[in-house]
Amino acid sequence: MKISKTLIEDLLIIEPQLFKDDRGFFYESYNKNNLDKVINVVFVQDNESKSNKGVVRGLHFQLPPFEQAKLVRCVSGKIFDVAVDLRKNSKTYGKSFSIELSSENNKQLFVPKGFAHGYQVLSETASVNYKVDNFYNPKSDSGIIWNDKDLSIDWNLNLYPTFKMFCFLFSNKSKTKQSVINSDDSLCFSISVASSPRLS
Repeated sequence: MKISKTLIEDLLIIEPQLFKDDRGFFYESYNKNNLDKVINVVFVQDNESKSNKGVVRGLHFQLPPFEQAKLVRCVSGKIFDVAVDLRKNSKTYGKSFSIELSSENNKQLFVPKGFAHGYQVLSETASVNYKVDNFYNPKSDSGIIWNDKDLSIDWNLNLYPTFKMFCFLFSNKSKTKQSVINSDDSLCFSISVASSPRLS
């Protein structure tokens, strides 16, 4: 297993060792002993989603004290994976990191607590599996719209004309459209989108 640092502290790329022969291949997608050497996380739940080409899921996160660290991998197809640093005391606060995860490169992304996470599907379909270290908590569920102006994430939309605005929208008090939510100056995000959005 190869573990590589990114330009954002604690955000790691993990590449398992692949064993191939004429039958196919085998690899350990998760090995607690190996990961315990670099991260102090106990995963409690596995999630999996399947999406069609152009779908964007995210940017998701849970508010304190229910933040989640995630270990993300694409088990079929290909995705453009994005993590955004929301840690107020971080040198890279508000910065994003992106990487292509696929069933061919077998790369995984470890996303620490204090990050928003999302991805766009690049293949016809893609299945994504991710481990989390905290259970889903509806009351702390939150998100940032994919095209937030302050984040300015480059989703390479010009390369993928079939892109659809399938975004996660969240409001604690209302499911209607809103423009801006400002939470103690740590997060400012828009959840106003085009008509008939598809929720993730």
